[in-house]
Amino acid sequence: MSPVPVGGPALFIGTDTAYVALVRPRLDPADPGVRHAAEQAGVSPEEFAGAGDVWAVMVEDEGGGDGFELPGVRDAEPADFAGRLRAELAAATAPGAEPAPFTVDGGAVLRLDARPAGPAGYVFTARVTPPEDGAPSPLTVETGPVDTAGLLADLDAFLGSLAS
Repeated sequence: MSPVPVGGPALFIGTDTAYVALVRPRLDPADPGVRHAAEQAGVSPEEFAGAGDVWAVMVEDEGGGDGFELPGVRDAEPADFAGRLRAELAAATAPGAEPAPFTVDGGAVLRLDARPAGPAGYVFTARVTPPEDGAPSPLTVETGPVDTAGLLADLDAFLGSLAS
């Protein structure tokens, strides 16, 4: 599920009101909103849009949101995180498997704890720690139940977008 369009690869884990997302926004310099913002900033639309290669983490929790950039993160790191999350979910939903809690560690910035929520879903607790450049304090977001099949499809689409 993608609550916010970002124009680049994006992985949203959660619900409309409580989620954590890994995104690599891509702004279109031809978009009227981007052109207007660039004009307000006194730069060209191309400069304002940038290279579109900076990853960010977005967090939403019942109306309160935050986000921050992840300088220096390459596509391989979010792909590795998504691949490990996909492997855990696939193992939990394999025929005959009992859904069980698991954790996917995304390094210093993101840790995802999952616990079963019925036969076809998981609830996730995301622990997000912004980089140490004066960003806000660590955040914890607990999602409502997330449909496992839907999240597996989202993970496949995310991984496919990074492979192309």
